[in-house]
Amino acid sequence: MIIEDIAGFAAILPPNRAIAGLDFGDKTIGVAISDLRRSVATPIEVIRRVKFTLDAAALLALCAARGVHGVILGLPLNMDGSEGPRVQATRAFARNLSRLTDLPITYWDERLSTVAAERSLIEADTSRKRRKEVIDQVAAGYILQGALDRMGHMARTAASDRATSDRPAAPEGDHP
Repeated sequence: MIIEDIAGFAAILPPNRAIAGLDFGDKTIGVAISDLRRSVATPIEVIRRVKFTLDAAALLALCAARGVHGVILGLPLNMDGSEGPRVQATRAFARNLSRLTDLPITYWDERLSTVAAERSLIEADTSRKRRKEVIDQVAAGYILQGALDRMGHMARTAASDRATSDRPAAPEGDHP
């Protein structure tokens, strides 16, 4: 099932379960997975794309092995926020994947995730060869971490709102 907004996605996830973040590209799918508390994204691997059925089988096997209960797919919007051919390909992949699994799938704006991943790998003095090998999984980590941070913020805001609404109102009249 595809859920268009992160709030709806977060609302249906069972607690204390990992989720996966994907950087879907023409030749590879970068994969990152969260911890059970959904606070840290860890880049895991890069799946070399062959054809959809093999790509999906590899991805779903990895998700099953890691106990993943939801998928966040990076949405490669143009810098002006418009959707181009890469977004259409990503949405088509999500639709096809949703026919093979009951895992909820949502999207996260991935603009500049690869740039940030590249920058962090350069700062870590990673060789050009190694950067090429891991860039997609690191980008998936950036995509997933952004979504995890947003979901965490939404949960904290909701908890704060509940705590505020549970407080008794101040009595009317005499104030010290």
